[in-house]
Amino acid sequence: MQSLSIVGPGAAEVRDAVAARLDGRVATVGRTESVDDAPNDADGRFELSENGDWTGSGDDRSFANLLADLAAEYDYAVISGFSKLRLPTVVIGDAEVPGDVLRRVADASDLDPGDLAAELAELDPYVTLEALVAEAKRSPLAERSGAIATFTGRVRAKDAEDDSRTTHLKFEKYEGVAEQRMADIAAELEEREGVFEVLFHHRTGVVVDGEDIVFVVVLAGHRREAFRTVEDGIDRLKDEVPLFKKETTEDEEFWVHDRA
Repeated sequence: MQSLSIVGPGAAEVRDAVAARLDGRVATVGRTESVDDAPNDADGRFELSENGDWTGSGDDRSFANLLADLAAEYDYAVISGFSKLRLPTVVIGDAEVPGDVLRRVADASDLDPGDLAAELAELDPYVTLEALVAEAKRSPLAERSGAIATFTGRVRAKDAEDDSRTTHLKFEKYEGVAEQRMADIAAELEEREGVFEVLFHHRTGVVVDGEDIVFVVVLAGHRREAFRTVEDGIDRLKDEVPLFKKETTEDEEFWVHDRA
């Protein structure tokens, strides 16, 4: 699922204009106080009321849980009114946000919804482990599978008790090259006897301590080939895929490859 956050005055109107220009299943997410009577062209609409409750089918969910559920059902999520999300963000005004800022403008009229829709379609997707497992289960070979094995890599705050705490990592990649290499590795691993589906996802941008970085999912006939392929998959991803990691601790900032 491709996701975009929009914050600042007029964000809800921009959100709906972008949603109307997207091709696929679109969910919009916002706050009830920011929603007007304009027509809604999204396939799903989720709103947060002043007392903190989700309306519609978004009731009683945290934001993380809502996005995880949306990722399994929608192609796009366009979100307005939440300035604390670590998602690609368009900022109207001078708000500070933790996500990557795609655009910063003085006024909503400075934004072209068509341009934003085109840019959104090219962003890295928002992917959860649950969504990858669900994708594996939809494989035409799933009926021959007796095992799904997964690996989740996350940001480790410390290696040892006395270490300076890692606050976040930032990942960069060669556009197109990293994706192609992961696809090639998956295809090679799927040639193994009893391995039916191999799925990878690696986040880019800023990932803070405790958050997930990378997922590997393997659909296989039996547990042994599933576990073996998961281990080989993450090892090959780390060794062969051109991803560059900058680590920021409480004391310093450095590119990890410079210290290898």
